[in-house]
Amino acid sequence: MTDMSTKKTEMPVLKPTIRNKNFEEVALGYTPEMAVAEANRCLNCKNPMCVTGCPVNVQIPDFIKKISEGDFESAYLKISETNSLPAVCGRVCPQERQCESKCIRAIKGESVAIGRLERFAADYFRENCEIAAQNITPNGKKVAVIGSGPSGLACAGDLAKLGYSVTIFEAFHTAGGVLVYGIPEFRLPKAIVNHEIEGLKALGVEIKTNMVIGKILSVDEIIEMGHDAVFIGSGAGLPSFMGIEGEASVGVYSANEFLTRINLMKAYRDDYDTPIRKPNSVAVVGGGNVAMDAARCAKRLGAEHVYIVYRRSEAEMPARREEIHHAKEEEIEFKLLCNPTRIIADADGKVIGIECVKMELGEPDQSGRRRPTVIEGSEFTLPVESVIMALGTSPNPLIRSTTKGIEANQKGCLVVDENMQTTKEGVYAGGDAVTGAATVILAMGAGKTAAKSIDEYLKNK
Repeated sequence: MTDMSTKKTEMPVLKPTIRNKNFEEVALGYTPEMAVAEANRCLNCKNPMCVTGCPVNVQIPDFIKKISEGDFESAYLKISETNSLPAVCGRVCPQERQCESKCIRAIKGESVAIGRLERFAADYFRENCEIAAQNITPNGKKVAVIGSGPSGLACAGDLAKLGYSVTIFEAFHTAGGVLVYGIPEFRLPKAIVNHEIEGLKALGVEIKTNMVIGKILSVDEIIEMGHDAVFIGSGAGLPSFMGIEGEASVGVYSANEFLTRINLMKAYRDDYDTPIRKPNSVAVVGGGNVAMDAARCAKRLGAEHVYIVYRRSEAEMPARREEIHHAKEEEIEFKLLCNPTRIIADADGKVIGIECVKMELGEPDQSGRRRPTVIEGSEFTLPVESVIMALGTSPNPLIRSTTKGIEANQKGCLVVDENMQTTKEGVYAGGDAVTGAATVILAMGAGKTAAKSIDEYLKNK
């Protein structure tokens, strides 16, 4: 029987005063009883709008119905028909702007907690079930995938299921892309990512690490090695800076470097000697999810004062509401309507402060958000020992600069058509390498679209 409660079933979380001192996962997940209760809130609509909001077309009412019946294994199998990383998506996807925003229940209350239920089904399966062996008939064709982030993994998984011999070339020493270097352990445990990757290996996908494409091999050389098609999912790892005075000072990081040192290189663990500054006060410039991740990591490294410096108001922040809420609970201090103008360093070149100016919001700009303007005479200084720039990223130019016949736009993003094919025949691309920094699920959707296009291309070649 449908539960008409207007509120989602709450998910337990670690207490803020405990979790802001360690890297354990914040959200603890549903129990089976909680999952069934939440699944019973689903109306099982005949025209499920939630599915239209999912970039990978998960059949949401179908898997939720399985949970309501207590058939958790079947719920996972239904999700995995279209989503190769359900445990990841259940944790980091912005469901509130996608599937849950389309839920009918959201008209008069809160939507069904689709993301939490997806996470539950994936976690239950991982802990209680075994992946059944799949009978895949090889088709004799080879595809190379550059990058093992969300788009590369999604593309590789779909192609492997179709019988292609797939090899992933990963620049880092560990597979996972942004899932392992960018998203902190307290939001996405690396054991979860590793389990999903092992599932791809079980399909026959080969992963070669420490392969910087454009240096060790070029795309053209990969094709010459006998690959019938190539998918570029190399992400957007080139950080942006403001170009203000003092950015070269000791103690200034890009968020990419800061998070990579912590997440991939385990700087937060005492048994690793990865160098990283652990100052008492930190300013993080930016208002997206990456800024929240960096600020919350800095707090966990021992900083007493961690400031989010953002030039607009909270309403314009691109970060997920849940991440902002968790950051506030963990005593992150928000300096809104403020913009840095200079980083101050001492005689040794070490950061001792960041000079800012206060802002006010004017008319909307091209993004639809109100444009911030400077309030004259409002300068002030925050005494900090480190500054982290979380201002977005763009694709690394290495691949496009070493590949003949491949074009990029003014932002450095690869140009593709509606089928995700680049301007070079047989070479496809997707994810952040095409869009610039975006979400995990949108990158996965691009990878899946490319896999379908590659299959059609090779069948007709």
